[in-house]
Amino acid sequence: MVDSPRDAVLNLIKKMKPDIFVNAVTNGSYSAPFFVTRFREALFHYSALFDMFDATLPRDNPHRIDFEQDFYGPEVINVIACEGAERVERPETYKQWQVRCMRAGFKPFPLNNEIMKKLRRKVVTGYHKDFLFDEDGNWMLQGWKGRIICASSCWVPS
Repeated sequence: MVDSPRDAVLNLIKKMKPDIFVNAVTNGSYSAPFFVTRFREALFHYSALFDMFDATLPRDNPHRIDFEQDFYGPEVINVIACEGAERVERPETYKQWQVRCMRAGFKPFPLNNEIMKKLRRKVVTGYHKDFLFDEDGNWMLQGWKGRIICASSCWVPS
């Protein structure tokens, strides 16, 4: 018996026997069933995203407007206003994904240190000072002002 659709997908990926599996996730802890907890965590997450937009793009930028209205707007509404099966946005932290992937029979594939150094240098020298680029274990972390927004890792079958 599969516990969740996420576990089912990971098990299907494992059955495909990939040479490598890249997992890129939204790092969020706003999937709690309780409204106040979910609202608070969603507020922290989306505040970081909108603050990043404010610092890097003019408010009248048409691409920004489209992205906010067509992507993040519906996502925020779903997280905050919907309950039960109507709520489809249920992100987990990258550490929760680590456990899921290992439980599904994958092991982490190490990040390439040279590539990580090049990426870190590029972010530090060519982008806004508040962009976060870091690593934790075998996860590449990206965020804004100390808040991890997304994480990526590579996995191989164990």
